[in-house]
Amino acid sequence: MMAKKKAVGKTKKKKKSVVKLKAGGRKKAAPAVAKHKKKAAKKIKKKKAAAKKAATKPAKATRRKKTVKRQKPRKIVKRASLGRPRVTADGRLDQVFQKDYQAREVFEFLGVHTLRELETYAPDEIIDKLTGPLLQTVQRIRKTLAMVNRSLANDRDFALEFKNQL
Repeated sequence: MMAKKKAVGKTKKKKKSVVKLKAGGRKKAAPAVAKHKKKAAKKIKKKKAAAKKAATKPAKATRRKKTVKRQKPRKIVKRASLGRPRVTADGRLDQVFQKDYQAREVFEFLGVHTLRELETYAPDEIIDKLTGPLLQTVQRIRKTLAMVNRSLANDRDFALEFKNQL
């Protein structure tokens, strides 16, 4: 059997390609159809190679190129400046508010001694801290009066409701 295979292999001969030459000894151009087939084959190989790369990488969302938006010039908004401070932030409140006794009582109630400490509070926050104890005191007065059958002006309804709850 081996002998037959060798014999078959010997009978096949390779054909030599015959190249026709143009005038001047140059080779003839390959037909246009063959060129297109070669280009198509190259494109297919590139696509397959790209598909293999994509298959080996972990699945990620395809990235899109970031489009750079042209930035509009920003309008610079300047805050109204108070100007250069005339008193340092560490200045004592007693010195700044020497003649305002009520303001000094508020600072004492808040427990602040310098401008820096006072500037941490918002106006509404100061009002809430000051009025909170005052409201609680008024409520205690109303309840105490209701317990002894008395009431403030125009507050008789509260006194009656509170007595009924007891």
